[in-house]
Amino acid sequence: MKEEFADLIVQHKALIYKVSKLYTNTLEDEQDLFQEIVFQLWKSYSSFKGEAKITTWMYRVGMNTAIASLNKKKRAVSTITPIEIPDVIDDNSTQVQENIDALYKAIKRLNVIDRGVTLLFLEGNSYKQIGEIMGYTENNVGTRMGRIREKLKQLM
Repeated sequence: MKEEFADLIVQHKALIYKVSKLYTNTLEDEQDLFQEIVFQLWKSYSSFKGEAKITTWMYRVGMNTAIASLNKKKRAVSTITPIEIPDVIDDNSTQVQENIDALYKAIKRLNVIDRGVTLLFLEGNSYKQIGEIMGYTENNVGTRMGRIREKLKQLM
């Protein structure tokens, strides 16, 4: 079971990293949250029944852990650290890079639930999949996404 779990973490560490990065502002907090998510995944691994995809379960545990961590620390996000994006854009596309940076800054300013919904959407999940992970109906996710889009427009 330990080897199977370790393989699972190695295979899906990018998923855990994305959740950790989205809900933290410093590298130290990101690493702490990453470890806490792995710990929570380990604690609940034996109870995973396979009723959902493994990634759905991992997102759910990861986001719940991140939200609980934020609530426990009772801290507001006061500074925004832009997410580093690999430099795959032409030098002539500085406006595109600025737009991407502005989008990620705006996402960081959303409440924790909306950040999670946005992350899942940007990962290419359908409204149905997002609903399964977050515990909402497909229609509720659609409504939320509409509101999130409007909020992001205001923040940018």
